[in-house]
Amino acid sequence: MRFFYGLLRSGKFYVFFIAVVFSTVLGKGILDFMMFPDEIHVIAGKEHSFDFNVPVAATISKGDKAVVNINKMELTESVSVDLDKPLYVWSDSVCTMDMKLSFMGIPMKDVKVSVLPHTRVIPCGKTVGVRIDTDGVIVLGLGEVENSDGDELVPCDGKLVSGDVLLKANGKELTDKETLISVVENSEGAVRLEGKRDEKPFFSDIIPVSDKETGKRKIGIWVRDSTQGIGTLTYIDKETGRFAALGHGIVDVDTKQIMKVKSGDIMKSEVSSVKKGESGIPGELLGDIDKNKVVGKIEQNSEHGIFGVCDKDFYYGEEMPVALQGEVMEGKAYILSNVEGDKVEKFEIYIESVNRYNRDSSKSMVLRIVDKRLLEKTNGIVQGMSGSPIIQNGKLIGAVTHVFVREPSKGYGIFIENMLRTE
Repeated sequence: MRFFYGLLRSGKFYVFFIAVVFSTVLGKGILDFMMFPDEIHVIAGKEHSFDFNVPVAATISKGDKAVVNINKMELTESVSVDLDKPLYVWSDSVCTMDMKLSFMGIPMKDVKVSVLPHTRVIPCGKTVGVRIDTDGVIVLGLGEVENSDGDELVPCDGKLVSGDVLLKANGKELTDKETLISVVENSEGAVRLEGKRDEKPFFSDIIPVSDKETGKRKIGIWVRDSTQGIGTLTYIDKETGRFAALGHGIVDVDTKQIMKVKSGDIMKSEVSSVKKGESGIPGELLGDIDKNKVVGKIEQNSEHGIFGVCDKDFYYGEEMPVALQGEVMEGKAYILSNVEGDKVEKFEIYIESVNRYNRDSSKSMVLRIVDKRLLEKTNGIVQGMSGSPIIQNGKLIGAVTHVFVREPSKGYGIFIENMLRTE
């Protein structure tokens, strides 16, 4: 109390008070910017309202010929709005807009506003075999090579690191790890490797070591060029055959990086058995993949899932409209999932919370399995169910992505708007 009394008598209290208020407001403003999404989606022909409720100004402009209304007024060049008030957005067709955010007059962030077409897709829930061949070969780690003198050497030490993507060896394109092995074993002198590290090109000259046991030249690295497993299709576009699956990217188990796709297939599969999930131990769908029945091609592997084109008649189902995140609410919903044979079934869930601006889009919803049949079969969410479509109020709203490892009846979901592909 003496401290504040002294401030008040000295006249410094007002300065102190203003400083506290300014720091609080500034701190909130910075937090608002950190949480604000990088991209906002709306659907053409429908007015969308947003209640951001943040003390931020925004200047919205467009470069397309679409007719756009902002707060009931047609957007011609650009318009400034306050995001502590409701924002209304409408467009007659697909387009993009730029939203520049500022706080107290200071430019802070650019946000993309994407207008998506009025979309109807077929929710799937069918498991498929997934095979991805990477662009080049991925370095998983370094290893020792014992030379003829018994010395254990690491030829790549300081030159390659886990996660490097090797594209060429001595000028030869690396289509698989066997090609890399062949170039190294038949080389004379140093091997020049070309690749990418953190998306930036690099090259390195490495002198192989003749292995004491086999006599073959080696450079001491562990690599991977492909991966295979089971996942769930989220939706298929009836008109184009384009599909989305998983709701999250395929990550290399060793490097923890999203694998870059050179080519990939989805194949017919059936669930043969289920390993139930337990607290601390994720369950798993076990299936038989028919490698001879390729039903689609994978074109992209991203943080929002895998995407490509499949046979339009691979899966039959009813088309359904999609919902944007603003329409998703806590409460009852259901998922479509394939946990036995090739049968897709409907299972009841409960959406416990909705996080509209999570930085990790694959964790935008927390859901709980309440269907007794599914709990009896799997104990909840298991590996292989990622991509199972989530449906609420007659609309496709998202997909299952992850399980709570210590509570398998609960998991995360992604909003379907993040999985839509319009190109």
